[in-house]
Amino acid sequence: MKGVMIQGTSSDVGKSLIVTALCRMFANDGIRVVPFKSQNMSNNSYVTNDGKEIGRAQGIQAEAAKIEASVWMNPILLKPRSNQDSEIVYLGKSLKTLSGRGYRDTFYEKGLDVIKKSLDQLSSEYDLVVIEGAGSPVEINLKDRELVNMKVAELADVPVVLVADIDRGGVFASIVGTLELLEPEERQRVAGVIINKFRGDISLFEDGINWLEKKTGIPVLGVLPFVENHMIDGEDSLSLNNQFSSRKKGNLDIAVIWLPFISNYSDLEPFLYEVDVSIRWVKQASEFGSPDAVIIPGTKSTIHDLKSIRDRKLDFLLQTHIENGGYVVGICGGYQILGEEIIDEAGSDTGIPNRKEIGLGCIPGTTIFYQEKETVRAAGVYHENTGLFADRKLEGFEIHLGKTVLHEEGCSFLSLENGKADGYFGRNGQIIGTYLHHLFHNDEWRNTWLNLIRKSKGLHTKETTYIREHVDKRYDEIAHRLKEHINYEMLNDIINKWCKK
Repeated sequence: MKGVMIQGTSSDVGKSLIVTALCRMFANDGIRVVPFKSQNMSNNSYVTNDGKEIGRAQGIQAEAAKIEASVWMNPILLKPRSNQDSEIVYLGKSLKTLSGRGYRDTFYEKGLDVIKKSLDQLSSEYDLVVIEGAGSPVEINLKDRELVNMKVAELADVPVVLVADIDRGGVFASIVGTLELLEPEERQRVAGVIINKFRGDISLFEDGINWLEKKTGIPVLGVLPFVENHMIDGEDSLSLNNQFSSRKKGNLDIAVIWLPFISNYSDLEPFLYEVDVSIRWVKQASEFGSPDAVIIPGTKSTIHDLKSIRDRKLDFLLQTHIENGGYVVGICGGYQILGEEIIDEAGSDTGIPNRKEIGLGCIPGTTIFYQEKETVRAAGVYHENTGLFADRKLEGFEIHLGKTVLHEEGCSFLSLENGKADGYFGRNGQIIGTYLHHLFHNDEWRNTWLNLIRKSKGLHTKETTYIREHVDKRYDEIAHRLKEHINYEMLNDIINKWCKK
């Protein structure tokens, strides 16, 4: 197999971004390149064309590679449902929920088998596989049954490039320490090092490069600058939090309720392109303030996160916000939370069949959780009762177990292409609930909603910001940035020589 694996000295060193950049860089050079991550742990997911669920990062990397995403690019997705348990999504379909111990003890052989099949499938379809690792390859307590780092590099038989984050400090110790803890045969597979997130004059790090190469005998392929607001979807909400906090304040203040098991937070990223929008997380009641709009995002554990909202006294602030004319949007789990009642009929949300919970009561509807999960790309137009442009198409995807039944007629938000109605549209758009993830990625809808808020504040309306054009340009920009600061010729030489061994 021809390929390369990007591993890190720890989590959040920038592996996903580097793989994304490599995919676009190789694709721009006419190479049929494909991303791969054997096992992903994230509640931020991506729905493929055939209605399968994979990690969002691999979906984005596929876009960067200019190909359609498939389950072979991320055969195992772990979606945390509590501090102990995760849902296992296997080849795009929900399989079961297991504890960390249960997964480790019972899933290893099944995991190895599907990883081998996935690598064989991808190598038969593409010229080059760019593989992403997870965390650190030297978690000693987990190494004997790991499915994400050196075991995958061994199965694929590809060289490894080790990435370290200099911004957090201790970069020399993290690289040398990682190499020292690898087994000799694993250590021989590491063919290059990349230093990521460097701030300042890179020429001042030349002595550091020389020391590392002399100490380890491994070439430093590049020192990459810190990229502010790269606008590429992150694997976890920390990356989005960093982008929120670095934004200048705008005229519109949007508060996003932070949820312990938040999912599909990529729903929020389009607001980063709106220059007059200030978007922020709200974790505690003291942070709520007086926002113009509130968004309750999706969650992997609706009833748990509803309880969390109540425990933090945010339910009263939300209800007061609505009474005072403030705007609210609930997406998926957020939509369910805004309803009157939640019934966990199958125990698929809490593990307790027929558990009932009173919702926030802002939307006249009841949600019932069933066993079967719905995962589908979806599209539709505004429902006729909204009074909005009936022919304007909105696209996104649905990932949910619960189904919500409204208690009032004529208050649906969308008419979907499958003939069903979705969501709730109340008080002329002041309160909206929907199962459509990536609602705000629809540029004209996002602008319509923001203009409703602008008008309510006496501000001038604005023209639509079309972000879809920007996203593809960002792939090219990060690829160009990587190529500027990496020894591309040496990287290609490493890949080609290893393939011919």
